[in-house]
Amino acid sequence: MGAGAGAGQGQFFLPFLLLLLLTGTPAPRPAAGQLRYAVPEELEHGAFVANLGEDLGLDVSTLSARRFRIVSRAGARQHLEVNLENGILFVNERIDREEVCEAGGTCLLHLQLLVESPLELYRIEVEVQDINDHAPTFPWQEYVLEVAESAVPGARFPLESAQDPDVGTNSVRTYQLSPNGFFSLEVQTRSDASKFAELVLERPLDREQQHAHRVLLTALDGGVPERSGTAHILVTVLDANDNVPAFDQPSYGVSLPEDAPAGTLVIQLNATDLDEGSNGEIEYSFSGHAPPRVRDLFHVEPRSGQVLLKGPLDYERASLHELYVQAKDRGPSAVAVHCRVLVHLLDVNDNAPEVTLTSVSTPVLEDAPPGTVIAVISVLDRDSGENGRVSCEVSPDMPFELRSSFRNYYTLVTTEALDREAVPEYNVSITARDMGSPALLTRSTLTVPVSDVNDNAPRFLQPSYSVYVTENNAPGASICSVSALDPDCQQNAYLSYSIADGHIHGMPVGTYVSINSDSGHMYALRSLDYEQIRSFQIQVQAQDAGFPPLSANVTVYVFVLDQNDNAPVIVSPMPHNGSVATELVPRSAGPGYLVGTVSAVDADAGSNSRLSYQLLQATDFTLFSVAPDTGELRTLRSFLEQDATRQRLVVQVRDGGQPALSATVSILLSVVENMPQTLSDFSEFSLPPEASSSSPLTLYLLISLGSVSLTFLLAILILMAIRCRGERHSWQGGSCSPPHSPATCLDMPSGGPPGYYKVCLSPESAQSEFMFLKPCSPPRNNEKDPGNLPDVILGSG
Repeated sequence: MGAGAGAGQGQFFLPFLLLLLLTGTPAPRPAAGQLRYAVPEELEHGAFVANLGEDLGLDVSTLSARRFRIVSRAGARQHLEVNLENGILFVNERIDREEVCEAGGTCLLHLQLLVESPLELYRIEVEVQDINDHAPTFPWQEYVLEVAESAVPGARFPLESAQDPDVGTNSVRTYQLSPNGFFSLEVQTRSDASKFAELVLERPLDREQQHAHRVLLTALDGGVPERSGTAHILVTVLDANDNVPAFDQPSYGVSLPEDAPAGTLVIQLNATDLDEGSNGEIEYSFSGHAPPRVRDLFHVEPRSGQVLLKGPLDYERASLHELYVQAKDRGPSAVAVHCRVLVHLLDVNDNAPEVTLTSVSTPVLEDAPPGTVIAVISVLDRDSGENGRVSCEVSPDMPFELRSSFRNYYTLVTTEALDREAVPEYNVSITARDMGSPALLTRSTLTVPVSDVNDNAPRFLQPSYSVYVTENNAPGASICSVSALDPDCQQNAYLSYSIADGHIHGMPVGTYVSINSDSGHMYALRSLDYEQIRSFQIQVQAQDAGFPPLSANVTVYVFVLDQNDNAPVIVSPMPHNGSVATELVPRSAGPGYLVGTVSAVDADAGSNSRLSYQLLQATDFTLFSVAPDTGELRTLRSFLEQDATRQRLVVQVRDGGQPALSATVSILLSVVENMPQTLSDFSEFSLPPEASSSSPLTLYLLISLGSVSLTFLLAILILMAIRCRGERHSWQGGSCSPPHSPATCLDMPSGGPPGYYKVCLSPESAQSEFMFLKPCSPPRNNEKDPGNLPDVILGSG
C-alpha cells in the first residue's frame, strides 16, 4: 500500500470502531478515541511496535480464546502481526517505506483488529517513518554539457537532478560542485520543494585555449548520517549557437480520465528557437530524471512535441503524474530547456465493490430470536466520491436483513424465527452496489446452516394400529411393527420405543408383549389363547433423544384370532360308569319319534364352534336318523317284528374348523313294549331344543347338578365301606379310636364346575355319619368359585 493507497484506505475504511455483538443485540457501539503508532522502516522480523493488549484494555489471557487477529484484505501482505500470548504488535516482515508507499508524504498502514466473544472491531494507524537508507543518484554517472564559447558570464545551464527515494529531510538537500575557475553552482527549489542545480558561467570561455572542462557534481541528502551521490560533468566548448529553445510556459496542467486508452493525446507541447537551420530544429524528450513509472505510462514524440498515453492509468494508485520534458535544438552547443507537465487523473467508476466477511457465527440455532447477529460484513470500493459510495442489501425473500451503524460496515441479523425442518440451510446473497454511473455491483453468497433444536415430537405413521394374532402362537414371534418419524435431525431424531405400563387381565402388559426399542418390532412373550383372551390394547411410546426429550403415544389393538384347537365335548347323553349311554324306545313308536337329543359344546368360536351331527354307525341305518344341526335322534320308520330289540348307534359331532375336530358318543337303544315311569338318560339330561340352542349356561348347570348328585352317592358308599372296616378293626383291637384322631379326607373327583371335593370322615362316630362335604382346595383359574355352594351336613339318626 503506497501513500496513495494509504490515503485511499482512509476513504474506504471507517474510523476506529468497536462492534459489541450479543445474541439478539445487533447494534455495535464505536470505541472512543483512536490509536496511532509510528515505526521506522526496515526493522527486522519480531521488532516491537506496540502493546495492543494494554493500550486497548484487553485481557491478555483471553486473546487466543477470543481469536484476536488483524483483518486484512485477501492477497494483501501482512507486514505486522499480533502475539496472542502478550498482545504485542510486532513486525512480521521487513517494511520498505518506498515500496509500500510509492508516492511521498506520510505513509500510513491502516489496521483493522477483530476480537470475538463478544465481537469487537478496532482500527489503528501505524505510520511508517522514513530512514535514510537511500543515497541520491543521478540518471547517468557522466554528463556531457555543450556550451558555446559565445556564452556570456552569468549564463545558466540546468543540470540533471539527482533522485532520492527517501522523503523529508532524508531526500536531496543540496548540491556541491568541485572547485574550478569557470563555473559555479546555484541550487534552486521547485514548487514541490524538490532541489535542482544550475551551472553558472562565471567567466567567458575560449575554445581555442581549452575546449573541455571537467567538474564533479555532488548531491547531498539531509539524513543522519548524510549520504551523497556524484556525477561527472564534461563541459565541451562549442562554437556559438547563441539561442536556446523556449516553451510557451514553464508549467502545464492537463486532466485525463483514468480509463483513457493507450495512444490518447495528453498534451501538445510547443517550444520555439530563434536560430535558423539545424540550430532552430527542436527535439523533445523526457528529462534525464523522469522516473521509470512515468516513462512506462507516457511517451514524448521527439519531433512533434506530442505527449501520448502509453500504458494504463489507475486513479486509485496515483491521482497525479508529474512529467518533466526537455526541448533542445539540433545545433552545436545545444542547450536543453525544461518544462513541467502535471497530469491530473479523473476518477471513473472502474472498481466494483469488494465484500469481506469479517466475522461469521454459523451455524445458527433455529430457535434463535429475531435480531440474532449472523455475520459482520465490510464493503470497500477503491473509487472516490460517488463512485466509492456503496450500499449493501440482501435478497428480500430471506429471513435476514443488513443493519449498518457505520459507513461500509454491516451486520447480518435474523428478522424472524427459523425452522430447520422447513429450510435446513440458507444461501444468503449479499449485493454491494456503488453510486457510480453506471453502477457496479458485487454479489457474495454466505451459506448459513441452521442448527437443529428438539422442537418436534415424534409422529407415528398411523393414528392407531390393529394387529391380528392367531392363537397358539409361538412365544417370541413377531406380531407387528410400529414406526414413528421425527423431522428433527441427529440425536433429536433418534427414536426409542417402549410399552407403557398397564395390565391385561390383571397381569402386567410386559408379560404379554415386548418391543425392540430401536426398530419398533413387537413380540409376543406368551402363547395366546382365544378362549381366555380375545383382544387387548397396548400403549406404545416413541421418545426422541433430544433435550428435553419429546414423545408421542399410539394405541395398538391386538385381536386374537380363533384357531380350531378345541374338539367338541358331548355333554348329553353321558355314559354310565364308562359304558355306553342307554335309552329305551317303545316298539309302538312311529316315524319321527324323538328318541333323544345329542348335545355337545365347543370352546372355539365362529365356524370352529359350529357343530354338525351325523350317524356314524348303526345296527340298522334305516331305522334312525340324526338331525345335522340340532342333534335330535328320531325314528325313520315304525319298528318291525324282525328288528332287533337292541340297537347300537354311534353319533359323531364335528365342528366347522379346518381341519375339523370331532367327538363320538355310543348309544345303546332298547326296544321295549311298554315304557317305564323312570326317566331315561336322554330325558334326564337332555334339554328342550329351544333351551339347548338358546342357553348353554343352563345346560352346564344341569350337567353340574347331575355330577354333584352322582358324587354325593359315591361318597356315601365309600363312607359306609370305610366305616365298616373301622368297626372291624375296633373289634379286633379291643379299644376305640383315640378321641382326637384326625379326620380322614378323601379327594373325590367331581363331574361339575366346583372342581373336586374332600370327603372328611371322623372315626369318632359310632355310627355311619356323613359329617361334612366341602371344597378342599382353591378353585382353578378357569373354574367357578365353589365357595358359594352350601356344605351338606348329615346328622346321626
